[in-house]
Amino acid sequence: MAGNTYPIVLAHGIARFDFLTNVFLRRINLILWDRSFGNDRLHYFRRIAPYLRAHDFEVYTTSVRFAADVAVRARDLRLEVERVLEESGHEKVHIIGHSMGGLDARAMIVDEGMADRVASMTSIGTPHLGTTFADWGLAHGGDAIVKAVSLALDISGFANLTLMAMAAFNERARNAEATNGVIYQTYAASQALDLVFGPIQPSWKIIHEQEGANDGLVSVQSQRWAATLASDGGVVKRIRQRDFPVAADHLNQVGWWDLRELRRARWWRVSLWREKEMFETAVKNAYLHIAQDVSRLDV
Repeated sequence: MAGNTYPIVLAHGIARFDFLTNVFLRRINLILWDRSFGNDRLHYFRRIAPYLRAHDFEVYTTSVRFAADVAVRARDLRLEVERVLEESGHEKVHIIGHSMGGLDARAMIVDEGMADRVASMTSIGTPHLGTTFADWGLAHGGDAIVKAVSLALDISGFANLTLMAMAAFNERARNAEATNGVIYQTYAASQALDLVFGPIQPSWKIIHEQEGANDGLVSVQSQRWAATLASDGGVVKRIRQRDFPVAADHLNQVGWWDLRELRRARWWRVSLWREKEMFETAVKNAYLHIAQDVSRLDV
């Protein structure tokens, strides 16, 4: 049981896919794949929040700009965290950020004066060192696409994910992150190419050629960030680096299963539905373990 631990805040990544999905499904009143209705089954963090609540954790989901610059998304996240603090009556939160959600949280802590309001920040699949896929995209016309689309939708956040952009941010944030009271930990995951969700297999290949093992969008090395942070004044902080307990691509990490996962099992012995439920439960248990772990940090 969680007792009086700080609330868990889930921070989503860039271009959250459930935004368009929810709009579409609300309009046609259709739920695909699942047997029962329920918006959380289509949430970015699929069925994770209610699973944690069922284990007595106080959990909040958040919403920030779709694909805006990380500075904008960090301000959005600050407002969301302040809302959680007001609603819950607590003085701090634990943040679990997936993908760019981890960068939003880091920027919020450093640039939005929230270090004293965050007990811990756990990232999953976050490109702390950037991703070569962002560099590749910008080198192959992505910058022109960003400019064109920005007339209708701000997607400038993709430029924050290059290796150079993240190197600059990491250096700028180093002193603050090394000396603040926030506990940082990272979870890294990867998956073999034949199990990766089809649309991100091309990016898996691009990243693999330059950075090795990856989840289809972010390399394991980038997800791990660094073993320690050291300030100019000699303060050294350890980053708790962990492996995600499930072999997972970038979407699997937030509870989404696809048919390619059957290749990992003896599918002729397991029903399609049963295999899906087993995989999703394993992912939800990974989040439960994180919640239990950070709750022990509370004072």
